Amino acid sequence: MSRGSDARRFFRSAPLLVTLGLAGVSTAVVLAGPGLTLPSATGGSITNSPKEVIDQVWQIVYRDFLDSSGSYSPDRWKSLRRDLLARSYAGPAESYEAIRGMLGSLNDPYTRFLDPKQFKEMQIDTSGELMGVGIQLSLDKDSKELIVVSPIEGTPASKAGVQPKDVIVTIDGQSTKGMGTEDAVKLIRGPEGSEVILGLRRKGSVVTVPLTRARIEIHAVETSLNQLADGTRVGYIRLKQFNANASREMRDAIRTFETDGVDGYVLDVRFNPGGLLDASIDIARHWLNKGTIVSTRTREGIRDVRRATGSAITDKPVVVLVNEGSASASEILSGALQDNNRAKLVGQKTFGKGLVQSVRGLADGSGITVTIAKYLTPNGTDIHKNGIKPDIQAKLTEKQLKNFELKDFGTKNDLQYRVAETTLVKEIRRLDSGLSYQPGTANLHSAL
Repeated sequence: MSRGSDARRFFRSAPLLVTLGLAGVSTAVVLAGPGLTLPSATGGSITNSPKEVIDQVWQIVYRDFLDSSGSYSPDRWKSLRRDLLARSYAGPAESYEAIRGMLGSLNDPYTRFLDPKQFKEMQIDTSGELMGVGIQLSLDKDSKELIVVSPIEGTPASKAGVQPKDVIVTIDGQSTKGMGTEDAVKLIRGPEGSEVILGLRRKGSVVTVPLTRARIEIHAVETSLNQLADGTRVGYIRLKQFNANASREMRDAIRTFETDGVDGYVLDVRFNPGGLLDASIDIARHWLNKGTIVSTRTREGIRDVRRATGSAITDKPVVVLVNEGSASASEILSGALQDNNRAKLVGQKTFGKGLVQSVRGLADGSGITVTIAKYLTPNGTDIHKNGIKPDIQAKLTEKQLKNFELKDFGTKNDLQYRVAETTLVKEIRRLDSGLSYQPGTANLHSAL
């Protein structure tokens, strides 16, 4: 089943992970170690566990939070702490509500509290693998039924004969009527080696399929080699998320295409909500030999700059497909390739999510994601709430989007891809002709 005073040192030393589904958008994040222990802001100790967690959250925000909305006031934040710690809490549930209310006052959808169960789910989602049966689900917008999009090849679901468009009617005997995909995922996931029984409706009849859960690797990259009528060979790479496997899968895909002798690439990050900051940087280095990739700025104004390292795998032309669903790490990659003149961007303006979150584990197993920095493209553009504009606009109409299916990505039925393909062919021909117009010169022949 299928984001202290020496900010530069902090960013380089802390491991990174993606958080999926934060306010509907994945984020580029920095991970701090679980079980973080902080002293009381007043110098005393707080032995009541609910209050200890409240104080931990308060101090993390007070120390590191980057305010992008103008809602944060240090004085109000101190006053809020006094009020919250003066109260009594019957247990974690009450303190968690207090924490959510406290964070809500910041008016930042990416600074969020995660209870222990949510925190554990996030860690599973971001590891690049999970325990499950290997089914991709969707909720039919008309019937509101849980539909199998496809089983993942080589997984228990695939081996058991689960088919695309099967309707999941029961999970371990429990009806799925009115159930959303998130609740279904929680029921289907479980410890490796345990069993889950699905009731599947197929062609009017219901079949019962017992499945043994296993370790499932989440693939971030899908590819196809598309040969055009004129013989041009296009390496199509769809990057679905920036998880722990993304950089390796991207590297392997490019190397395979280079062996196959492709003439250029279409890199598709449409509907990619983001993920690991380091994954986006590593993937940019697969395409870029030199230049800045991204810089981060904390509330102290300190910048951490990440650059290419001369390790590009290919220098062949690239076109990047983007849309309004391309966010966070997708925008880091797209902005780096665009600003360094390494690729043309085709599609629609990106989402505009330019903030970095740190994920901190708390004393009782819960966690918090807190905005600690903003990132800038190589040209210094702050894209937060603005997005990145493509070089060439290509939009799907509502009717075209409604009829669009997963199998259409990177095919003739994908109108945005066809624009990207045409753009790539023009770039290949320009390079093959040896013409290279430089703005500000008198090279009129190349300009024409």
